[in-house]
Amino acid sequence: MYLVCGEALFDVFAAPAGSRSNRLNLEAVAGGSPFNVAVGLARLGTPSALFAGISRDYLGQRLWQVLDEEGVDTRYLVPFDAPTTLAMVALGADGAPIYSFRGEGCADRLPREEHLSAPGNEIRGIHVGSYSLVTAPIADTLLTLVRRESGRRLISLDPNIRLNVEPDLLRWRERVEAFAELAHLIKVSDEDLALLYPGEAPEAIAQRWLQGPCELVVLTRGGAGAQLFSRRHGDLYASAKAVTVRDTVGAGDTFQAALLSYLHTQGLDTAAALAQVEHDQLQALLAFAVQAAAITCSRRGPDLPYRYEIA
Repeated sequence: MYLVCGEALFDVFAAPAGSRSNRLNLEAVAGGSPFNVAVGLARLGTPSALFAGISRDYLGQRLWQVLDEEGVDTRYLVPFDAPTTLAMVALGADGAPIYSFRGEGCADRLPREEHLSAPGNEIRGIHVGSYSLVTAPIADTLLTLVRRESGRRLISLDPNIRLNVEPDLLRWRERVEAFAELAHLIKVSDEDLALLYPGEAPEAIAQRWLQGPCELVVLTRGGAGAQLFSRRHGDLYASAKAVTVRDTVGAGDTFQAALLSYLHTQGLDTAAALAQVEHDQLQALLAFAVQAAAITCSRRGPDLPYRYEIA
């Protein structure tokens, strides 16, 4: 089982209501990057649990209900009286999401170290990412958890930069580097690297991260496919799948869930196993994640695929 850590919220999509400019139709969809990864794992048949602060309000109850219905283990959820974060989502001309967050003081940011339960023996790996890496107090809570568990369990990281939550790039760099020094698997988009390290070649960043405990760095490039950097096998590449894109909301989370799910099904969900993975397995890993992400891109919103949908 993977313990996914971070935010749980509602993405709110807006569309005009007919010809009247003073009205909007709103559609709220359960989400948040770690929430999506936990659900994505469950849909791919991989046991997952979510460590997150969750509101006792109506929206928080709905989030909890979704997790239950999807088969995500909820024992690590921490309830709070604070409200649920809302992410207002607009779509660009290319289908890429543009977010605006209403989250200051909300439940998903509130877990502290005292809310950490010791992970049970069923937890094989821990995944962290997105704005929970930088928003206090959960950012410090997660860093404490990862520092404690890095020598015992597989640690994966997806920075998933959200400057409209925390605009300070220096803080993002400091926190991402702190987590990267402890991670065994790092998945990052080319857009995030361009924000974090402008002018620096992605290959150079990947090689720097591979000097620590990290065994694999996976770089997603949208329509240009995905690249994998392995300490043992060098560089690999997978082309993107041709698909009619509805939007790209949840595509990165799908890719992350698919990576972790593949490692689980192949018995590679430990740091030691990751160090011994074969070249052909890495190529299959990339292909599986690319295909899963393409399915999500063909749908509206973060509607992640089930295992039976992936050839």
